[in-house]
Amino acid sequence: MNVKRTFGTILTILGIVGIIYAGYGFIRQSDGWRVLAVAGVIGLIFFVSGIGLVRNTRDES
Repeated sequence: MNVKRTFGTILTILGIVGIIYAGYGFIRQSDGWRVLAVAGVIGLIFFVSGIGLVRNTRDES
């Protein structure tokens, strides 16, 4: 089991959840726009770093 690839998958899933949360809050026109902006940025960072880990990690079979 490759730890980097597993961690990359977890980061990607957390990033997707953060982006969806921010998008849902923006659509609902929530008052806490700063919280939504921070959640969106952190979600984007997690998503990009997770995808990078998954792509750049070789399979060890």
